[in-house]
Amino acid sequence: MASGVTVNDEVIKVFNEMKVRKSSTSDEVKRRKKAVLFCLSDDKKKIIVETGKEILVGDVGESVDDPYASFVKLLPLNDCRYGLYDATYETKESKKEDLVFIFWAPEGAPLKSKMIYASSKDAIKKKFTGIKHEWQVNGLDDIQDRSTLADKLGGNVVVSLEGRPL
Repeated sequence: MASGVTVNDEVIKVFNEMKVRKSSTSDEVKRRKKAVLFCLSDDKKKIIVETGKEILVGDVGESVDDPYASFVKLLPLNDCRYGLYDATYETKESKKEDLVFIFWAPEGAPLKSKMIYASSKDAIKKKFTGIKHEWQVNGLDDIQDRSTLADKLGGNVVVSLEGRPL
């Protein structure tokens, strides 16, 4: 059942910026988002970009050593979120980059929050055209181990994630 929640234009803009990998200057690449969280507005009517909950490509290797571990730390333990993570990984054949849509619904989140986020998920997914990987995560045990994400991206053909061997 749809919740009537709408998606803020800024969310769509962020998605399009992350999706399009056109050749950019190194400054533009550094400002591109590696990961970002989206939440419901205070009135629960809109999905918005969560302020301060992002990792920029330029942060990796500077203030962020491990982008995946840093992304996991952005997730609240007691509430739901939607996330986009730009995964860089290698298979036996090639290097790849794919966007992963994550629906974070930890067991400790209030039931009402889980219901609103679950019923609003289609609204945001419809705006994210071309997403190949979707992952519903229900707790840190599911997301802390990077091999779980590797399985989502390509199973046992993935040999490294974010430059770290699995």
